[in-house]
Amino acid sequence: MKKPAENIPQAHPAIFIGNFMAVKIAGAGKRRSCSLAICWRQIAAQDICPTPGKWHINAVSKPAKRQIEHGMANESAVASAFTERPAWRAVGEGWRHLHGSVRGAGVSFEWHDFKAHAEFDWGKTFHPGSIEVCLNLEGEGRVGGGKSEAVFTPLTAGFYRRGEQELPATRAASQRHQFLTVEMSFEFLRRHLGEFVKSLHPLVREVVAGQTGKSAVAPPSRLTSRQQQLLASLREAPVLALAQSVWYQAKALEVAAEFFFVAPDELFCQRQQRISAERVEKVVAILREKLSEPATLEELGRAVGCSPFHLSRTFSAATGMTIPQYTRQLRMERAAELLKSGKFNVTEAALEVGYSSLSHFSQAFHDTFGCCPGLYPLKTPTQKSSRE
Repeated sequence: MKKPAENIPQAHPAIFIGNFMAVKIAGAGKRRSCSLAICWRQIAAQDICPTPGKWHINAVSKPAKRQIEHGMANESAVASAFTERPAWRAVGEGWRHLHGSVRGAGVSFEWHDFKAHAEFDWGKTFHPGSIEVCLNLEGEGRVGGGKSEAVFTPLTAGFYRRGEQELPATRAASQRHQFLTVEMSFEFLRRHLGEFVKSLHPLVREVVAGQTGKSAVAPPSRLTSRQQQLLASLREAPVLALAQSVWYQAKALEVAAEFFFVAPDELFCQRQQRISAERVEKVVAILREKLSEPATLEELGRAVGCSPFHLSRTFSAATGMTIPQYTRQLRMERAAELLKSGKFNVTEAALEVGYSSLSHFSQAFHDTFGCCPGLYPLKTPTQKSSRE
């Protein structure tokens, strides 16, 4: 009686060394009386597979799309050798890394607050293979050169692309600089924005589509009040330390949505309406910041980039009030908050919102709330009606 053949699978390939070679054990017309150990010895004797001590296993990544794959090896090589820390040594604690890493997570958040005694070489801090968004609160910065130069004045925002070649940039001397930057690697942008290519700003679209990665600059724009609130939230993450990586990644995508998308085929009238709304929003933000010393109409016009006459008409059409009327309304609302807190008397509240004449303040307050400031909030019409 013949000894039964060992249980060797039929018509099933045994695959050795990843995806590089396969040796089929057992065939349809072959005898299967040899053991698996003998098969292994035969394979080793024929030098089909080296001995285990000589094996080297290499990870092979899946091929990417050709248009994006081209040039990515150079991007990775340049970015991996780059560090911006030496450039920031001159400002000491004026540079604060908030979260992330361009090389690791693909996104980095940084806060800057320093006084530049000499012109600072800002371009040395830009990571190759990335797009950086700058939210500029104070100080002047310049990125690029010639006709493509972008000037970041106080309360402006913009972004620029750093390719393999350096992108010249400086921060002005003898100024205090306050700004926040969000830096995103090309790979991070491709991974998250690939399905929105047609809706992206050309500077970002070229990277996501794999067309070019050369250094370039987009013109900055005025910071809106919404963007200023976003900046303030980024400085201090309101979540547990364990959740900050998730929170900051979500914020990076929020920044991308805020700055990198453009409206397709925007009509001229729609563009004018959008610009007018942004100007009004900016004027309101300026007025809130300087209630005690309100800016003049000419100063407001220069700040938002239009003539005083046009700004006055635009503001009145949007709010239903003139700029002086709106300023008074903001002052009275602020004065009411101070009085309601109990920490300010009438004189102190009046001075806090820019009134040197107590009689003028009392009249304006009465016109707004229906009672004199000394009796607020107990004698307002609302309080009277509730008691009756």
